[in-house]
Amino acid sequence: MIVLGIESSCDETAAAVVNEKREILGQALLSQAEHIRYGGVVPEIAARSHLEHIDQIIAECLVKANLKINDIDAVAASAGPGLIGGVVVGVTAAKTIALALSKPFIAVNHLEGHALCARLTEDISYPYLLLLVSGGHCQILIVKNVGEYERLGTTIDDAAGEAFDKVSKMLGLGYPGGPLIEKAAQQGDSSRFVLPRPLIGSNDCNMSFSGLKTAVRRIVETFSEDGDISKANLSPQDIADIAASFQCALTDCLLKKLQKAIVLFKQKCPEGKHLVVSGGVAANTYLRQNLENLAQKNHLVFAAPPIRFCTDNGVMVAWAGLERLKAGYVSDLDFKPRPRWPLDDKAPKAAGAGGVKA
Repeated sequence: MIVLGIESSCDETAAAVVNEKREILGQALLSQAEHIRYGGVVPEIAARSHLEHIDQIIAECLVKANLKINDIDAVAASAGPGLIGGVVVGVTAAKTIALALSKPFIAVNHLEGHALCARLTEDISYPYLLLLVSGGHCQILIVKNVGEYERLGTTIDDAAGEAFDKVSKMLGLGYPGGPLIEKAAQQGDSSRFVLPRPLIGSNDCNMSFSGLKTAVRRIVETFSEDGDISKANLSPQDIADIAASFQCALTDCLLKKLQKAIVLFKQKCPEGKHLVVSGGVAANTYLRQNLENLAQKNHLVFAAPPIRFCTDNGVMVAWAGLERLKAGYVSDLDFKPRPRWPLDDKAPKAAGAGGVKA
């Protein structure tokens, strides 16, 4: 069984081919550099770039896999959530291929791609506890099976990755913020600046990062005579110390909420063995190490996709598509891309919700 996956939900145009033996037969990816000058993704520019490059990326992927388009058994695409212009490009390409070849089309929830990706490279059985952290999402979920998720907590405002990007911009480090903050923090003192841990004392598993981001802004303002952060006189050490303090505070928030979630997970799913992290922020090695320590403390096995598969890519979409296909879920060609699509959506798995049993 061979599945082609297409990803175009944000600023990566990607395609990959995987099979049920967990082999990545080929992949191609284009990261759009056009957004760097704006300090964030511009939706219209992203959509135009996807449209311009999608055919080339799919063709390149198939060449690397040494396959012809007729060799695939199904085609999957990120069908939401995401920037709707880009999502439409990928879904349209996938539907066109499926229609031309009379092959199944699989609408993949982009978050499900992240949620299942670690199962491609690690021996992880259902159920497992998942921390999904990216630029647009921050959730703690129980992954019970393909298409079966229970959300234990979520951010009530900014996502963790969004906070990384905004703090990076305040410090003049650039975009994307995650790797730049992590690099700067390696030379910093995380105890120099006292930052809040929002919601850390609440009894639920929800998170908040807006106040943390604001607290960083107020610190940066103190380095400017008139409070204009664009004029802040920050030394390299100041930047490193703020980055380290921020990274430590955000990680503390995640760890505290995960500890609460682990208690619930063990009550609901005593057979569960794994704590998994996925999404773009999962590439942060400081966070990974702390999560591994937390898993060991709670007698769980820590797992994560390889760092190269944490950010958006075609491999995760192809693998999620394959898992859905094996479970018997396919989508009708009249499926409508969804800019918002909760992973724990309780809607029935009809054509408009991501698939029906084949």
